[in-house]
Amino acid sequence: MAEALGRRRFLGYVLAAPTLVAAAELGPAPAADAASDLASGFASDAGLPSPDVTQLLDLSDMMTAAALPTSGLITVEVHQDGTVSFALPRAEVGQGITTSTAMLIAEEMSVPLERVRVTLADARPELVFNQLTGGSNTTIATYVPIRVAAAIARRRLLEAAAIQLGAAEADMTLKDGVITDRSGRGVDIGDLAEKAASTRTRKVPVELTAREDFTVIGRPHNRVDALAAVTGRKKFTMDLDVPDAKPTMVCRPPTINGKVGSVANLAEVRAMAGVTDVVVISTGVAVRAETFGQCIDAVRALRVAWRPGSAEGKSDGAVLKELAAAEVPLGLPPLTPSVEGKFTFHFRSNSALEPNCAVADVRSDHAEIWASLKSPIVAQQTIAGKLGLPPSKVTVHVTEGGGSFGRKLFFDAALEAAEVSRKTGKPVKLMWHRADDARQGRTHPMATSRVRVAYAGDTVLSYKQRHTSVSTDLGHGLGEVITAMAARLPVGDIGFSETFFQLSQTMSYDFGVNSRLLSETDKGFNTGSMRNVYSPDVTCARELIVDQLAAKMGKDPYRFRYDFLRDDRSRAVLKKAAEAGDWGRPMPADTAQGIAFHAEYKAASAALVEIDCRPGTVNRPIRDGVSGPRVTKFVFVVDVGLAVNPRGLEAQMMGGVMDGIALALTSSLHLRDGYFLEASWDNYFYTRQWNTPPELKVIVMPSTSEHPGGAGELGVAASTAAVACAYGRATGAMPTSFPINHGTLSFTPKPTVPPIPPSPTDGRGHAR
Repeated sequence: MAEALGRRRFLGYVLAAPTLVAAAELGPAPAADAASDLASGFASDAGLPSPDVTQLLDLSDMMTAAALPTSGLITVEVHQDGTVSFALPRAEVGQGITTSTAMLIAEEMSVPLERVRVTLADARPELVFNQLTGGSNTTIATYVPIRVAAAIARRRLLEAAAIQLGAAEADMTLKDGVITDRSGRGVDIGDLAEKAASTRTRKVPVELTAREDFTVIGRPHNRVDALAAVTGRKKFTMDLDVPDAKPTMVCRPPTINGKVGSVANLAEVRAMAGVTDVVVISTGVAVRAETFGQCIDAVRALRVAWRPGSAEGKSDGAVLKELAAAEVPLGLPPLTPSVEGKFTFHFRSNSALEPNCAVADVRSDHAEIWASLKSPIVAQQTIAGKLGLPPSKVTVHVTEGGGSFGRKLFFDAALEAAEVSRKTGKPVKLMWHRADDARQGRTHPMATSRVRVAYAGDTVLSYKQRHTSVSTDLGHGLGEVITAMAARLPVGDIGFSETFFQLSQTMSYDFGVNSRLLSETDKGFNTGSMRNVYSPDVTCARELIVDQLAAKMGKDPYRFRYDFLRDDRSRAVLKKAAEAGDWGRPMPADTAQGIAFHAEYKAASAALVEIDCRPGTVNRPIRDGVSGPRVTKFVFVVDVGLAVNPRGLEAQMMGGVMDGIALALTSSLHLRDGYFLEASWDNYFYTRQWNTPPELKVIVMPSTSEHPGGAGELGVAASTAAVACAYGRATGAMPTSFPINHGTLSFTPKPTVPPIPPSPTDGRGHAR
């Protein structure tokens, strides 16, 4: 094939199949073009190379490059009923990627969106790094491959229609799933599904639709699954009807990662109404019954003696001392004036709205698993190893999930369900209790961040940040077992953490010589990414110091940021937030505005916040909630390059805003004697309706880029920082511990709640 390939021209395949199946062939060039296109917006005005590594290669670039070699294995298929299907090798957990994927296919194939069927692919080990959902990478990595496969299908349909209608291919027009010739004769693509198929795999060139011709991409669309979701027809893991898979729950230790010592009343609990099985597993005692209510009754009745856990006896203060000991020094104080601060970020729950759950049917020679999984290949390979089966004998189905924010990168429930099913010899439908996920599930680690900035006159000379954190578990690796194992090795985990840290942290300001270093300690906690890995904490600390630096240099916080940002694209985002939020307007006493900026994964964001810290607001009694400061206005501006679905992006940023308010003001876990106090949403104070700003505006900036940048993780960091900055300006004192209400929250157990810690005969030890 001698045709030259350009920026929109690619090669792909028509695969041998009964009906039309098309796939992409991609090398490194498209990813490089995309990265270059987006990064150009962040180039230095002086045209000099940026010292920031993320301008050359960031975490999303790495993940995209890793996915490219297997992009040809994901295919678009046309069916005889006129629908087009695509098995997306990512997890839909509410972020809307099934909608944006359908939009890409609808654009290139000129078919109505409702005729595109996007499902989630089972675990496919042959995809290697191409089935990991994380790092805001899904749309970036799949944008070109999906479009190429759809464009190949379109070309084959046009060729087949030309033959059937006896007309020239150049005279064919495809619109709304129907191909017509100049005389008006038409044929539906469903009628061509077999004719356009191939008996052998063929390589063909194709040109993608130019951006100026888009009719679907870049236009706001409602979610394709919205109706099913609001009418209860959407199927999540617990909705699946797997034959004989009965409700199963686990009696878990009262302290983090405790182990079963002995069970005093197994026979008694096995005889309880509805109970079919009670077995000891690696994480506790599993109960299988006819209903979840019977499971809960049986779990509560168990009398278990527990062995110590991995955080035995530790409380918040002890962990903070460990962090202080592990902190990397900033070095000698500078000879010039400087601003310095240290910030504490407490443990935060990564419990999604949908409880952790999975279905498993394990037999002697094979196993089948159903769960919402963002790293299904690692899950399949790990479960196979635990069961002693070849991976090819373990089928892992990826179901849609009710939230994740990083939680479903881990497959704790699927692994447990497989273990219980093997021990009982029966299918199980395992669900964690809400308290299980708060106390034994994944948390965003406690961390501290120390920042020092040196300046002279109007020049910032240096920026140093030392981020110290409880170890973040990156044991999912890059989505397959080799990197997952490497991430768990004593040295490999350090390398993984530092790589993730350096490739996700961007220095957007012209702050002279700058450095950011990570130190991690204490692997005794179950941790993970939460709507981001390190950025919410790192950015919050930086932006608070930026406010202090602006004050020291006698400059307005907005103007200071604007003057020191490195590129026009970032300045445009910040300026838009200031204009839309009416920055600098007169504010009553004890109220204030705050503004912050954050860039990540070739995308930029800015947030403007107004906060009310007046005594009548702070001390107002709130039913089942937390009062304290209240955010009254929020303007969030985002530039992600090409926004495939602006409406979906807006919804993601709204979620990020709510996360930011929670992280800055109210939501954290309190660690005491090896266990977390919080058990559910009633005492884990995520943003409540009262905390939600009455005035909220999300602005998606127009972009000339032909490629999308990162979006999903972008909203939290700038939002957290802006709330913190507003609080500091309203109170006249820079906050140093987050959430701000962490130290003022208290918990009074209800009379029916057993005391903590438990007695030796008490199997639960915490609220149910």
